[in-house]
Amino acid sequence: MEDEGAAARAGGRLPGDPVPDPGLGDEQPPAGPPPRSRTAYGRVFVHALPVLLIVVAILYDILTPRYFTAGPLYTAAPLIAAPLYSRRGTALTGVAVVVSVIGLQLGKGVIHYVDSLTELITIATVAVLAVIVNGMVRRSSERLVSVREIAAAAQRAVLPQPAERIAGFEIAVCYEAAQADAFIGGDLYAVQDSARGVRLIVGDVRGKGMGAVAAVAVVIGAFREAAEQEATLEAVAQRLERALAREGTRRDGLDAFEGFTTAVLAELPHGDGTVRIVNRGHPPPLLLHADGTLGALPARESALPLGMGELGVWPDRAEEVDFPGGATLLLYTDGLTEARDAGGEFYDPLTRLAGRVFRHPATLLDTLAEDVRRHSGGGMADDMALLAVRRPRHDDLDHCHES
Repeated sequence: MEDEGAAARAGGRLPGDPVPDPGLGDEQPPAGPPPRSRTAYGRVFVHALPVLLIVVAILYDILTPRYFTAGPLYTAAPLIAAPLYSRRGTALTGVAVVVSVIGLQLGKGVIHYVDSLTELITIATVAVLAVIVNGMVRRSSERLVSVREIAAAAQRAVLPQPAERIAGFEIAVCYEAAQADAFIGGDLYAVQDSARGVRLIVGDVRGKGMGAVAAVAVVIGAFREAAEQEATLEAVAQRLERALAREGTRRDGLDAFEGFTTAVLAELPHGDGTVRIVNRGHPPPLLLHADGTLGALPARESALPLGMGELGVWPDRAEEVDFPGGATLLLYTDGLTEARDAGGEFYDPLTRLAGRVFRHPATLLDTLAEDVRRHSGGGMADDMALLAVRRPRHDDLDHCHES
């Protein structure tokens, strides 16, 4: 089975970007426009609700005796319009309500009654208040958009998007936040080319909030510097260990003693069909071959996460495995494997991806992220960072040269 086509954004995807739905089945999408979802119909109904309330209220007043009133419906219409419509739309809704009430009271000959006059004043007052509420909602929405833009900029500053192709390797990343509208968390990834090969890291900082973000910035900064300067992948890991140790001395409370980062580091030597891996307490990478077979790459020797070196001395040893042309290396955080369905079953990427072939790493990540959301019903328990690297085959390279 084969998933073809380039991804919508070849370099990867960040939170807030539109998400394609490649699916995991063999079914072909039906011809013609896709049917509207229940959510879409619900939005249309809610948006039309103020108008429907006015229409129902007018019919109620026309069809009932004059001592019956639809005042609550008239009052509700501008209040519902306030968070949904523009200021002009809210004001027009209020005007329509007041005009309708005046017209109906004149038609029934009850406008001079005290009860009718009180009802009219009440409805007019609510209409004015609805316009004021609309202005407050609009200002809050503008502030929220500004905060989201700042968060997205911070996300891209801390976790910049890698190039689509680095030293001949095809690269894609994906970050899925567990909390809605959250852009920054404790998961991290980075790709750095060096004289000794392309070096990668995917990690997960203990904790949440700005403390975790600060630790992410420390790890990413130290990794980029070490990847350029250190001769071995083991030395890169030790550099990160020292950087987190220094960070720990500057942090107070529980984090000063228990802060750590699980991480897996990989090195792709130039012109060599292998990959070297150092795993510091992180879920093992997956290797997807061109024929659809895949397997995990667990560490032969257990190692403590970064930042816990004071608990013992375990020298880092990079493990080397074959990385043939056409294969894809997938690094991920535990948000992938800890996603549960309604029955409490964990997501198993080995089972879900078995027999699948992906021509581009971005297609793999889009498919995987969508399947995780389906598995968990959209309620992921933890953030998820994905990084995929594909080594092109010789025929792919020949095709590029011919083009």
